Amino acid sequence: MGIFVSKKKPDSDPPPEETPAPSAPEEPAPSPPPPALPAKDPDPDVVYVVSGYEKLQLDNDCHSLLKKHFTTEVLDSLKEAKTTRFGSSLRDVIQSGVENLDSGIGVYAPDAEAYVVFAALFDPIIEEYHGGFAAEANHPPADFGNTEDFGDLDPEAKYIVSTRIRCGRSVEGFPFNPNMTEEQYKELEELAKSAFSGLPEPLAGTYYPLDGMTEETQQELIDQHFLFKEGDRFLQAANASRFWPAGRGIFHNEDKKFLVWVGEEDHLRIISMQQGGNVGEVYSRLVQGIQEMEKTMKFSHSDRFGWLTFCPTNLGTTIRASVHIKLPLLAANGMENLQKIADEFQLQVRGSAGEHSEAVGGKYDISNRERLGLTEYQAVEKMYKGVMELIKQEKELEAQQPEGE
Repeated sequence: MGIFVSKKKPDSDPPPEETPAPSAPEEPAPSPPPPALPAKDPDPDVVYVVSGYEKLQLDNDCHSLLKKHFTTEVLDSLKEAKTTRFGSSLRDVIQSGVENLDSGIGVYAPDAEAYVVFAALFDPIIEEYHGGFAAEANHPPADFGNTEDFGDLDPEAKYIVSTRIRCGRSVEGFPFNPNMTEEQYKELEELAKSAFSGLPEPLAGTYYPLDGMTEETQQELIDQHFLFKEGDRFLQAANASRFWPAGRGIFHNEDKKFLVWVGEEDHLRIISMQQGGNVGEVYSRLVQGIQEMEKTMKFSHSDRFGWLTFCPTNLGTTIRASVHIKLPLLAANGMENLQKIADEFQLQVRGSAGEHSEAVGGKYDISNRERLGLTEYQAVEKMYKGVMELIKQEKELEAQQPEGE
């Protein structure tokens, strides 16, 4: 059956469809915000120095030079600073003084560049400690002078028990203690051993590494004042005793008059010592030893501070020239009278066992106080002339004693 289709027209046409008015173009949907970045963790070194500043300033019993010169301006300018070669931070500089509030100084240099990068803190401390060595001052060039100018201060062997002159040296290319790795300690030790192997007589001798040394041998050398002990709490807080005893040791010649400590507070401590008061012999031996070692090792030096070491109290010449001496009449009322005379020659008087110690057996340790801003020769000369005057005054008091006393 077919499909029926109606042919009837509709009554009317349907209304035309309305054309919608064109709409305004839609604004593009805003891009989603970028994912939030995680908050950057604060630099622990910065956190430490900020809290360290607060700790120092809140302690009324702390009188260190660090506290005195560690101002808010210094903190703000240095808290994020780093040395370029070894990445040393302000934390490395101040951590010993922050952890030991009874420190007198409170700062150490973690590498040679630190004296420049952290000058805003080091300069005023150095100026105050070294008696006015101002920020624009420069240390004079090294000058050992004529070692024969010095003779025997006590040819009768009546007053001076022993004479000792030492200096510190840092080897170029290595950081100082806070940033030394175990491998660097061992590399430094190998360089030192190579230098020792070339020393001529009478400096030639034997190197004894601490690593593997028996306790008996170690204690014997310490008792003889030939060997150093592991760092005290001030050095430990400065990270100066890490990886102990790796890379540490002592060299001495056959008669133990020329010694070198490796890896103690400084990279090297070069020491000349002997019984009696012959300053000329002791000084001459030290100068020869330094000059021989300079043939194979390059030491850290700056035009401003001279020879650079770990502690800012030991810059410039780094020379400490000392005697152990007995002066019973001058010291009858304690070391204060000795210090009064010593002050005229910028000398320091200590007990025979070191700073803050008593005069065991009536012996005092008398040494030059100044190391920066004068030559090596001048540093030794101050000790020489000062001790000469002390002996002279002791003899004058002896002459005044009634016979039989």
